Amino acid sequence: MHTQNRFVFSIAALVCAVIAAGFDAKTRKIPNFLTGAILISGLLLHFETGGWKELILSSAAALIAGLVFFLFFLAGGMGGGDVKLMAALAAMTGLENTGYLLLFTALAGGAISVAVVLRRGLLCETFHNFFTLTRHHLRKGLTPHPELNVESPRAVQFPYGIAIAAGSFLTLLIEMQEKLNS
Repeated sequence: MHTQNRFVFSIAALVCAVIAAGFDAKTRKIPNFLTGAILISGLLLHFETGGWKELILSSAAALIAGLVFFLFFLAGGMGGGDVKLMAALAAMTGLENTGYLLLFTALAGGAISVAVVLRRGLLCETFHNFFTLTRHHLRKGLTPHPELNVESPRAVQFPYGIAIAAGSFLTLLIEMQEKLNS
């Protein structure tokens, strides 16, 4: 894909991610109409600029990112809106940037989680829960732990749309660097 298109698609993905993060921060939900619109827009933009090949690659990006995040959803560690948002944003940014989007989102999510845990003074409890969850998933696979999951009132939660928006921003920075180097 042309570098200019990738840059524009990364900007569009960031704008969409920030809007979704706003919804997530305010309502703790990411609406289906938003993720659906982002997904369809991403697929159509790729088709318009690169034909069937880019449409297929954009679809592959959505599938890969969606499947990665779906595993965390199955394990009880994230909401369905986060999964749909990641798939939609991957379709928008394209296959070339999906690895960056996944990596940077995971790093942002980890950093935010550590900050929340430290702020609430829950570091020891978090380590204990980590080992409890590890044992549970080794024994039971991807089934959610009955008490330590995203639905639990005791769970340390934050709107993950914020981490996804941060991952989108960092992906855009990579695109900017590549654009400057070309």
